[in-house]
Amino acid sequence: MAALPVPVLALLLLLAWGGPRAAGQKRKEMVLSEKVNQLMEWASKRSVIRMNGDKFRRLVKAPPRNYSVIVMFTALQPHRQCVVCKQADEEYQILANSWRYSSAFTNKIFFAMVDFDEGSDVFQMLNMNSAPTFINFPAKGKPKRGDTYELQVRGFAAEQLARWVADRTDVNIRVIRPPNYAGPLMLGLLLAVVGGLVYLRGSNLDFLYNKTGWAFAALCFVLAMTSGQMWNHIRGPPYAHKNPHTGQVNYIHGSSQAQFVAETHIVLLFNGGVTLGMVLLHEAATSDMDVGKRKIMCIAGIGLVVLFFSWLLSVFRSKYHGYPYRYVSS
Repeated sequence: MAALPVPVLALLLLLAWGGPRAAGQKRKEMVLSEKVNQLMEWASKRSVIRMNGDKFRRLVKAPPRNYSVIVMFTALQPHRQCVVCKQADEEYQILANSWRYSSAFTNKIFFAMVDFDEGSDVFQMLNMNSAPTFINFPAKGKPKRGDTYELQVRGFAAEQLARWVADRTDVNIRVIRPPNYAGPLMLGLLLAVVGGLVYLRGSNLDFLYNKTGWAFAALCFVLAMTSGQMWNHIRGPPYAHKNPHTGQVNYIHGSSQAQFVAETHIVLLFNGGVTLGMVLLHEAATSDMDVGKRKIMCIAGIGLVVLFFSWLLSVFRSKYHGYPYRYVSS
């Protein structure tokens, strides 16, 4: 049997080696195309794609993948009693809808959800023990540290999530919220009440010059602002945090860089108690009441100031660890 020339032998070896490789690449492209088409079909029906364990492993974890997937791991079933999950889901839906109906919508990024009751095996696979949690699964490689959203620090407002998504995927999403008529309705109601009072009491507008009324309104506004209500409006933090293992509910955030909604209500109450104590002390010193009543007001005022200021300092100590001072209570 005659030996083949070297060039012919090299060509045959190249074809033999390149043939399976090309076939494998073609199969890879076909699988990727099927995955993208499947995700696009689901996204056209629902902005947030619900996934179980099989869908997650096939479309998110398994290669090939040239798209990013933002996944919210949550527990929305009523028996889980996860109030934060429902609040976060509303903001997540707003974000996903803003992307789905945007003119810039592409197949570069998809939004998905894994509920614990539908994909508990996924939670076990990722060693997750809390919800809600947001993770970005990038188009290439495994998620890094920054691909897990810092919910406790940044809150779950759609605008905050959009900034995080832009940072991790370079996809900028302009959040469009559905119309909210509560604000205009409340303003209209307020104007109607004021207009009605002016009409009914047109001959006597002394109530508009009531210093006590205006002082009380200003005090309420100041207490609301100093308690952190504006921060809540901007960041959209959860109301409180429930430990999934112990069931313990935390109303005070342990970090000085974040807070819960319940925490602002507590601080507002404590500041209000201190203010009321100061008002009682002022009245006890300046009013014309008999000495006995003024003593009672003085004792009550001192008690309120001491008690609520001590509690307020305790909240401060719980957020700024290592703070050495305390007042009455720890």
